[in-house]
Amino acid sequence: MTIPKILCTKSKSAATVTQIQIFQLQYPGITFNLCTLGLNFKIPIRREILLLFGCIDCSKESMEYALNSKNQGRALVLVVGGAAESLDAHPGKHELTLMSRKGFVREALLTGAHLVPVYSFGENDVFEQAANPPGSTLRKWQEKLRKSMGTALPMVKGRGFLQYTYGFLPFRRSINTVIGAPITVEKTENPTNEQIEKLHEKYVEKLVELFEGHKQRFGVSKNVKLVLK
Repeated sequence: MTIPKILCTKSKSAATVTQIQIFQLQYPGITFNLCTLGLNFKIPIRREILLLFGCIDCSKESMEYALNSKNQGRALVLVVGGAAESLDAHPGKHELTLMSRKGFVREALLTGAHLVPVYSFGENDVFEQAANPPGSTLRKWQEKLRKSMGTALPMVKGRGFLQYTYGFLPFRRSINTVIGAPITVEKTENPTNEQIEKLHEKYVEKLVELFEGHKQRFGVSKNVKLVLK
């Protein structure tokens, strides 16, 4: 059986590296690569650790190189919301930076990679983040840093080694990841804006369905909706 190329678009990212190891056991024959900022590969030791886990640069050139490989069974895991989304990661909230993010759809069309929506419940609960509503002094500073360096700096608090009041270790919380059905994508050499918009709308629809279909199973109230920005 020929295994197709896949672009897994993951919402939330705290446990992604660990989960990739689990994915590879559950889906034998597929090689998973997590896409991350190129800045991460400029930091010694951190770079080697990321490469050890199969991480690659999230630039379009790097993604296209991987997805255009002659080897079948390649799956890239991309956190679409990136740094901007991390600033909205507060316990109990489900907010995604997605509506303006369409580059991943274009890459899927260019390479013919199927889109697979993925959502993790509970990742926002492993750390507490300082209040940073839009317009606040802290948020303005964080946004300035994000736009200048491509990375954000959420002010988070976790637990310590021997106490649970303060520290930088994550709280003991369950993280449950659900994987949706693949969205078939036909390879298109020069995708039009209309084609990109249509596929993006379909992806959003399937992601919302995935969230709604599993939220109560993982302790999210029936009245809570997925907020897309």
